[in-house]
Amino acid sequence: MPKPCLLLQLRPEHPAADDEYRAVLRAGELAPADMVRVQMDQQGLPDVVLDDYCAVIVGGGPSNVGNAESEKYDYQQRFEPALKKLLAEIVSRDFPYLGACYGLSILADVLGGTVSDKRYSEPPGAQTIELTDRAGEDPLFDGIPRAFRAFGGHKEACQEVPPNAVLLGTSATCPVQMIRVGQNVYATQFHPELDGDGLALRIEIYRHAGYFDPEEADSLTALGHRESIIAPKEILRRFLAKYRG
Repeated sequence: MPKPCLLLQLRPEHPAADDEYRAVLRAGELAPADMVRVQMDQQGLPDVVLDDYCAVIVGGGPSNVGNAESEKYDYQQRFEPALKKLLAEIVSRDFPYLGACYGLSILADVLGGTVSDKRYSEPPGAQTIELTDRAGEDPLFDGIPRAFRAFGGHKEACQEVPPNAVLLGTSATCPVQMIRVGQNVYATQFHPELDGDGLALRIEIYRHAGYFDPEEADSLTALGHRESIIAPKEILRRFLAKYRG
């Protein structure tokens, strides 16, 4: 039997966390038995034996890596040190990993990169991602369009490509949209699992969280529903198919 994937979540808003979980299952074409879900905001991060899993996914949420320690949520202060230790092991072993949004930020921090809200934040919605020549050398992106639309939305971002990382994808408003470390550690600023309905849910849940002007919520939702987002979910599906064997 294939080993399950480990999904590490950090969304205290239950509808958003549940939707993220279901979206990863759908995009990855997985059954619930194929994934172990850990909600770090509730449970912290238990001891993880990487060899029990085929891959690790870290999703997004309202936590910001670049905040001062005193400004971080209590639950973030509890799980983040253990998560950084796990990420260091993942990088050292070149263990299959896919981070999205916060999952990119925490990886960049572990690598010694700079993550902050000084530049490159994006309101919720679709951006055009452009793959680099280095992505063209990666079989994971074989046949993926050189430019595609993807949903994102974030307050902080990598200020440059983190040390020892390869830039795979960029955009006009956020230069570091996708990276790889070694051969098996990937991360995206955009959300590969997200569709228009999921974006609409997050816009409503985070309407007053400082990502955008609350009065723009309806127009952002309408714009999201007009988008056709295909390539990001295919990248997620391929990642999971590759490492589940």
